This record gives sequence, structure tokens and C-alpha cells, in this order.
Amino acid sequence: MDEDKKEQQPPVIDQLKDYVETRIKIAKLKAVDSSTSVIASIIADLAVVLALVLVFIFGTITLGFYLSELFDSFWQGFGCIALVYVIIAIILKVRKPNIQKTIANGLIQKILN
Repeated sequence: MDEDKKEQQPPVIDQLKDYVETRIKIAKLKAVDSSTSVIASIIADLAVVLALVLVFIFGTITLGFYLSELFDSFWQGFGCIALVYVIIAIILKVRKPNIQKTIANGLIQKILN
């Protein structure tokens, strides 16, 4: 009887090899699943940011034409808009470390979740 049991069951080493191979496949599939969801989330966020940038650009062009009409001068209207861009650039330059930290934390959260 003992011989029949030994012949029917594969050796423990073979079972351990199968177990390890299965665990490796599961780990790979989990990594692929999490990485694809992170990439999809980043692409969706980039699409939203692109849409917002286009709205911002066309809005500022419209505002430039409106201010040009108010000031009766194209250079003054669009100069005001350029001044707004310069102020925004200065604010972004001053707050660059905080912005980088916020972006890094957001990416880490996306990767870990």
C-alpha cells in the first residue's frame, strides 16, 4: 500500500517547484495589472490637463482681444496678458519645490494603489 501512495503522489520537490512557478506567475500578473492601471490613469490625467491647457490658451487669446478692444491697442491688450503669464511663471518658479513634491506624492499614490 505504501508503494501505491508513493507512486500516485508527485514528490514534494515537484510540488514545491509548481507552487513557486505559480506564485511567480501571479506576481507577474499583479505587476502587469497595477502598472497598466497606473499608465491608464496617467494617460487619462494627461488628456484632462491637455484639455484644460487648450481652454486656458484660447481663453487668454480671447481676453487679449477683449483687452485690445478696451485699450484701443493690440500691444496693450496682449501686453497685459503677457504680464499675467510672467506673474504666473514667477509664482511657479518660486513654488517649484512644493509643486515637485506634490507631483511626486501623487505619482507614488497612483503606483501604490
